Amino acid sequence: MKARYVALILAPLFSTAALAATYTGPGAQSVTTVAAANDAADDTPVVLQGFVTKKINNDDKYEFKDNTGTITVEIDDEDLPPTPFNDKTKVKLTGEVEKHLISREVDVDIVEIIN
Repeated sequence: MKARYVALILAPLFSTAALAATYTGPGAQSVTTVAAANDAADDTPVVLQGFVTKKINNDDKYEFKDNTGTITVEIDDEDLPPTPFNDKTKVKLTGEVEKHLISREVDVDIVEIIN
């Protein structure tokens, strides 16, 4: 009998989780260009396609370029693809904008090589 009551209480919790949708209003779209990323708010999702042109210092920071400009990106070693790439290899970066005091950079979660 108690199990039946517990099931009746828990059933609505699980059914509403399945119906939950993601936010699709203003600000929900990913930024897709460097120019837009340079103007985006902190933690804005980004998906950029272009070229990693150089490594900055000995850190996890790189310069990324597309046809709208350049931006600094931070790519942790574990997020680099298993296949080596260079400044002529087109890549797709997925991550989010990090807004600093006077600049912005992209914290990259996924690096994909585009053929």
